[in-house]
Amino acid sequence: PLPSYRSSPSAPPSALPPKSPPPSCTTGANPPSLSPVYSAPPRRLLAPARASAANPSRLGRERERSAAAAAAMRIEEVQSTSKKQRIATHTHIKGLGLDANGTAIGMSAGFVGQAEAREACGLVVDMIRQKKMAGRALLLAGPPATGKTALALGISQELGSKVPFCPMVGSEVYSSEVKKTEVLMENFRRAIGLRIKENKEVYEGEVTELSPEESESSTGGYGKSISHVVIGLKTVKGTKQLKLDPTIYDALIKEKVAVGDVIYIEANSGAVKRVGRCDAFATEYDLEAEEYVPIPKGEVHKKKEIVQDVTLHDLDAANAQPQGGQDILSLMGQMMKSRKTEITEKLRQEINKVVNRYIDEGIAELVPGVLFIDEVHMLDIECFSYLNRALESPLSPIVILATNRGICTVRGTDMTSPHGIPVDLLDRLVIVRTQIYGPIEMIQILAIRAQVEEIEIDEDSLAFLGEVGQQTSLRHAIQLLSPASVVAKANGREKICKVYVEFQ
Repeated sequence: PLPSYRSSPSAPPSALPPKSPPPSCTTGANPPSLSPVYSAPPRRLLAPARASAANPSRLGRERERSAAAAAAMRIEEVQSTSKKQRIATHTHIKGLGLDANGTAIGMSAGFVGQAEAREACGLVVDMIRQKKMAGRALLLAGPPATGKTALALGISQELGSKVPFCPMVGSEVYSSEVKKTEVLMENFRRAIGLRIKENKEVYEGEVTELSPEESESSTGGYGKSISHVVIGLKTVKGTKQLKLDPTIYDALIKEKVAVGDVIYIEANSGAVKRVGRCDAFATEYDLEAEEYVPIPKGEVHKKKEIVQDVTLHDLDAANAQPQGGQDILSLMGQMMKSRKTEITEKLRQEINKVVNRYIDEGIAELVPGVLFIDEVHMLDIECFSYLNRALESPLSPIVILATNRGICTVRGTDMTSPHGIPVDLLDRLVIVRTQIYGPIEMIQILAIRAQVEEIEIDEDSLAFLGEVGQQTSLRHAIQLLSPASVVAKANGREKICKVYVEFQ
């Protein structure tokens, strides 16, 4: 039995007895100040132990139950629940991988090999930065799976993240609803950016209150309408309550503004922009929040430089399809419109005039992007004629064409030409050739892709996939990585062995 010490709170240490008999043997000699709390727990704790000792089968059953409970309560380590970015074909490309002198580094920025093509593309990037690429285009010509799309992406990455990159395929122009030249012009204007800088008077802050005030409808009846909305905005320096027009309330609903969001409202136009969720709420598990931003500094009412990045196609679409009202006739009219409408040349000319005026006044800055047309041999003679004229336009992006064809027929004609492109357009092109990858380069690219896709693979499997790539193509070898990883995990292995690659 466990020892039990009884003492009075006022008794000196010397008066404590070294041991007391078990509770069942205690006599009336206990001090009158003893509380029963001190003796009760040992009796309760010892009772099950004595019962189990007296009954070995019960003790065995208790051990079995505790072992079963431990087996049921499993604690496992899991991977992070944060969102993963989708891994695309060229996710690993971060640039052209050139040094300060423009020389290609062996393995850099996700690129392997193609040193001559990368250095040539580096010269094109320098020409674009010096604004000497106007009226010209770049043609990437080479066999399939030699990195033509990767080179175009590398050029776009070198120019910067704010530069628009618009990829398309030659066969996209063939539509039953829209003319071929219209599809080309739409993609041309998607690849031209406009950076608008304006100093505006704004109300900015974190939303602390959002309460719409209702009033009786002016048209009569039982319905109520929003007369105004009261919104509270908070910054580091202070807070303000604003009484807003009901039209601004519609803009708040459209932007899905809620309490805790950081927004700004333009004082003149009443336009509302949701910047993000305040970082004070970053500990919440909010699946709807796009990003967390700090609470704004300064006063709520301030002058601020607003920078907006739009493309010319955004301006075209916004002016071609003005938003109607919310009544039933407007809604029915919008539903009955065709899904795809052509934007007239007159509207584009008007927008160009406004853009040129903004550029002259210093309000806006033109950002020529990259238009990448893959499989350019699929275009016909009409599209090539249109490209000739579009390249001479002052509002023209950097056009990069890619093809894997040699001498073939120009679509829509009987004449043959290199790469299926008319000779008069070839004269405008800077041609960069890509070469087939060697075995070592293929193995290095496969290792990079395995690392990006978080796949473990041994050296023998990489060497075997390199041989497969030489016999077929690099694309085929790369797409075998994921199925081999699934087969390996199904067999209880984390690392891909050669047998799982051969299994396919």
